[in-house]
Amino acid sequence: MKTPQTLLKIVTFVTVMLLSGLPAAAQSVLSTLLPKVQVTDLVEGADAFGEIHADLPVVQILKGGERIGWAFVTSDFVSTTGYSGKPIHTMVAVDDAAQVIGVQLVKHSEPIVLIGIPDKKIKALVAGYRGLDLVAEAEQGGTAHQLDIISGATVTIMVIDDSIIRAGIKVARQLGLGGLVVEEAGTGPQFEIDPDAKAAPGWMTLEGDGTLRRLSLDVGQINAAFAAMDDPRAAKRALTEAPETTFIEMQAALVSQPGIARALLGDAEAKNLDAWLEDGDQAVAIFGRGLYSFKGSGYVRGGIFDRIVLIQHDVSVRFRDRMHKRINTVAASGAPVFNEADLFKIPADSNFDPTQPFRIQLLVHRDVGAIEKVFTTFDLGYRLPDKYQRSVAPLPVADLPEGVAEVTSQSEADAHQALWKRIWAGKTTEIIVLGVLLTLLTGVFFFQSFATRNERAFFWFRIGFLTVTLVYLGWYAKAQLSVVNLMALFGSFMSGFSWQAFLLDPLTFILWFSVAAALLFWGRGAYCGWLCPFGALQELLNRVAKALHIPQWTLPWGLHERLWPLKYMIFLGLFGVSLTSIEQAEHLAEVEPFKTAIILNFVRAWPFVAYVAALLIAGLFVERFFCRYLCPLGAALAIPARLRMFDWLKRYHECGNPCQTCAHQCPVQAIHPTGEINPNECINCLHCQVLYQSTTTCPVVIKKLKRRANVGAAPDLSRDISGHPNLRKT
Repeated sequence: MKTPQTLLKIVTFVTVMLLSGLPAAAQSVLSTLLPKVQVTDLVEGADAFGEIHADLPVVQILKGGERIGWAFVTSDFVSTTGYSGKPIHTMVAVDDAAQVIGVQLVKHSEPIVLIGIPDKKIKALVAGYRGLDLVAEAEQGGTAHQLDIISGATVTIMVIDDSIIRAGIKVARQLGLGGLVVEEAGTGPQFEIDPDAKAAPGWMTLEGDGTLRRLSLDVGQINAAFAAMDDPRAAKRALTEAPETTFIEMQAALVSQPGIARALLGDAEAKNLDAWLEDGDQAVAIFGRGLYSFKGSGYVRGGIFDRIVLIQHDVSVRFRDRMHKRINTVAASGAPVFNEADLFKIPADSNFDPTQPFRIQLLVHRDVGAIEKVFTTFDLGYRLPDKYQRSVAPLPVADLPEGVAEVTSQSEADAHQALWKRIWAGKTTEIIVLGVLLTLLTGVFFFQSFATRNERAFFWFRIGFLTVTLVYLGWYAKAQLSVVNLMALFGSFMSGFSWQAFLLDPLTFILWFSVAAALLFWGRGAYCGWLCPFGALQELLNRVAKALHIPQWTLPWGLHERLWPLKYMIFLGLFGVSLTSIEQAEHLAEVEPFKTAIILNFVRAWPFVAYVAALLIAGLFVERFFCRYLCPLGAALAIPARLRMFDWLKRYHECGNPCQTCAHQCPVQAIHPTGEINPNECINCLHCQVLYQSTTTCPVVIKKLKRRANVGAAPDLSRDISGHPNLRKT
């Protein structure tokens, strides 16, 4: 009988043999995607694809039987991992002069492209690469063209741009197009990092000898750079700080050289760095201070640092969260105080040469509209000083695999603490306003009998509160919670929870923390009924509809009760999809109209706006139509809300039998005909508590008042007719 180890060896051997027998073309992305592409859509005038090259995953483009160029898919040559963490497959066609003659975005999984950004806008941008001169790009390190970025899709567009340039240059070199040739390796003197070289212990010395390199930009330089752009809106949004104010000071050093690592990080952290890096990996330390963050907060949502990229000749490395570690302390004496200090891993198979010059490109943006931005870039150049290098004998050219390898997982808990603290400091006003709203709402809930005593005063209080929620929290501060937040939270628990990741959005963090506490006291209604901007929008529009005498529809109880479960089904469906594909779940989460109506202020493609308009129109006739039947966030909050510890809403024994006043007047029909309030559907609007004390509406109160009046009108038998006390023995 064979042991498990023997069986494992047999299976491994057979697998390797089968895989090694596959033809190269079958393993290329080109061979997979080629049947899905029409050559006429890729290159104008072309009529057919020809043969696939024997040694490269490139295919001939034919016109009248003659070859006019070559086509390839970028992901066969370079890493094209985008915001979603999956490749972006772009097909590019080049002619013999190394000019791009066609580009087509073939396949991707980018949620920010799939959602909210018109497809024609992306296609138009990609088509703009036709006519790109790859020879000029090779000579200038990929910076000979103007980078256009669509706001809201920064990472996606930068990955597409980077992959077109680098893959195009590689293909042009391999095929000898435009006079480009493969750069010879293994000839002449070569160098490698000298692990024994020591670095100076002082920060100033490290700066002076080139171990550290600096990029320093002040507000005046940034304003001048944007003023020189074609978009006049950039100059109008100039920074108001003094021109000499530091916008960003960014310094970098190659810390995969052990001496530099020990000088900057200390012995213990240098050892940790060495353990983190695998064979052939390199690492760069980047330090920053000033008004602008070189990291930003985009990497928290998408796992990719969209403001920095490392560029070396044809090689570019875009850093992901798994390639990142925070630097806790700087060991070098005399080091300045930095807001940010981080390590970034450069994978071994990126073809990065630490002995050759490279640059860290910084992307700077400026808001010019509600959701529009313009961008410019600045470079921090770096070359490892000669004292950290040693010459080696020429080596034969090695065949290295393309693409970026999987790297060691790194928890988002390493995100820099100073970053979220600075973000919180910048949101002080919004945090104070939210704190006031939460305090006020808490007081209303705790003293609801007093708050709801005056029906008219409470009505206008609620209208004012909802208006602030919509206008300030929603349209201004963009503090709209979403079921996507819950899916991200669950995903973080599965992959390694980090408080810092959520602290980068202070209003969302405070709201979620408040919602979690409120679920134990009042259920989901504290948020749904008072703090949800879209819920506020629905209710305020319905109030206008009532003022205009638009008829209000009350669904039959049987139908209403059967429509309730829809939102729970939607939530469970989204949650199930998120377990297999968070990108697909985010796409399907567009059932929530929050992004269109609140985050993007209706500035979106017409199908999204039409969907929101349909929901709001339905809400004119059926108050909070979306909240009642479709909202997956409300369903998600209702599930844990069943654990609430208190029941604050007061009821009479007569409620439901025989009195149906509250049930008929409940804005969301959350009161059963039998009188019970369904806590899963209640939005805590407190209208039933207003009725509970109403001397003109509630039959129970009216009856009690009449009884008291009758008692007060009866003769006082304790007094005689003269008014004196009638003394009677008991």
